[in-house]
Amino acid sequence: QVQLVESGGGLVQPGGSLRLSCAASGSLFTISATGWYRQAPGKQREFVASISAGSSSTTYADSVKGRFTISRDDAKNTAYLQMNSLKPEDTAVYYCNLHGRYYDHWGQGTQVTVSS
Repeated sequence: QVQLVESGGGLVQPGGSLRLSCAASGSLFTISATGWYRQAPGKQREFVASISAGSSSTTYADSVKGRFTISRDDAKNTAYLQMNSLKPEDTAVYYCNLHGRYYDHWGQGTQVTVSS
C-alpha cells in the first residue's frame, strides 16, 4: 500500500554534500513519522534522523548532528536528508522509513560513498 523510492545517493569527496530524497506513495494519512537510517558494510543498521508528521519535530543521531538536516515537503509527499560536511564514516546504504499505524515501511536504500 505504501511505497517509498529513495534517490540522491552517490560518490562524494570528504567535506562535500548530498541531498537524499524519499518519495512516498499510497495511503499516507496514518504515517506519524519519517526517518532515515543507514547501514555500513559489516555493521548494524543505525538511526540517523527523524521528523514527526504533525509538529515536524526533528531528532538526530549524535554522529550527524549539526551536519545533516531532515525535512519534508507534504505537497510532494517527499522527505529529504540534506547531508553536509560528509565524512568517510558516513559511507553506508541509507534507508527511508515511514512509521505507520501498523507497520514500518522501508525503501530500497540508496548508496552513499564518501571517499577521496
